[in-house]
Amino acid sequence: MIVAEFEVWHSRPVAPTRRVAISGGHLPVDPTPGYGGLLLAGIVASYVECLDDDLRDDLYSLITELENGHRVPQPVLRHRLQVDRVGLSSSTHRLRATDDQLVLELAKAAPPMPQILACVYRIGQMQTEIRRSLMTIVRSAAAWSGGPGPEVLPWLAGAAAIDLPRLASVDPQAWAMDVFGLEPEGQVSKRSIQRRFRTLLREAHPDHGGKHDTAAEAIDRLNAARTILLAEGA
Repeated sequence: MIVAEFEVWHSRPVAPTRRVAISGGHLPVDPTPGYGGLLLAGIVASYVECLDDDLRDDLYSLITELENGHRVPQPVLRHRLQVDRVGLSSSTHRLRATDDQLVLELAKAAPPMPQILACVYRIGQMQTEIRRSLMTIVRSAAAWSGGPGPEVLPWLAGAAAIDLPRLASVDPQAWAMDVFGLEPEGQVSKRSIQRRFRTLLREAHPDHGGKHDTAAEAIDRLNAARTILLAEGA
């Protein structure tokens, strides 16, 4: 079962200008680090060995700037962050829960630097407390030197004191039902899920009374829950 997913948009290898863009993704981070935080940190750890010492130092500096909520002038680390995704290729990374184990699935042949930058920038968009918590584990991920492999997640779990087996055994559908305020054992149609999503989305939006400082995370949580419920065919 896919419990977290993140899509990175980046220039093709032959493009003269290096660019990167991000989308929201399916990144549950409540409570932190959640599946989403573990996926983002896992991506960083898997690709960071491709950076030389100078670039890795620059990455640490970027992590600190974003952790503190600072605006970062572009380009950074030879790449320019942008909103427009026209003309960019995409790489999708997933975290799966299988038989009480978490498995990191990385996109094939993805250029390392855009993947790392996208993860750090995505965390930089999050609410202050969540952002600072996740930057801590990403800072640990940036110190990993073993490359991609099955050792990445256990190492990150140890660095962040995460109970990995317990996290892997959490029922994503039960979590999603709770986010939607539905009974865990209840049966609802896809139409009902969409209707409930629109109602909660409207309530979370600042224009309809939602809190400005938490609206983005609330909307991300609702999107993640909807993805899980629709995928499960609830």
